[in-house]
Amino acid sequence: QVQLVESGGGLVQAGGSLRLSCAASRNIISFNAMGWYRQAPGNQRELVARVIRAGSTNYADSVKGRFTISRDNAKNTVWLQMNSLKPEDTAVYYCNAVDVYPKIVDYWGQGTQVTVSS
Repeated sequence: QVQLVESGGGLVQAGGSLRLSCAASRNIISFNAMGWYRQAPGNQRELVARVIRAGSTNYADSVKGRFTISRDNAKNTVWLQMNSLKPEDTAVYYCNAVDVYPKIVDYWGQGTQVTVSS
């Protein structure tokens, strides 16, 4: 059973920064992809940033230039550095990992709250 444990959320003023971390119970290079999603009240869960096994990344348009996803394979950890935070970034942030063989399986962390005050 894969476990993903997030940390680093909290309350920050607009313009500030936070760094989220996600520690996996398995070698992260074995996943097809790892990423961060977020869900604000009343909204659907949306992709924020993702890194695939080969190392390429993609970001939601709303966070490009402000957020950076990175990973340390030796530590089995993925980070999300969030700069220039805006009130609209307020949400619960979830770490995600994906297996695609022999079938597609999504793993989720428990979520960490990020609140940005104006």
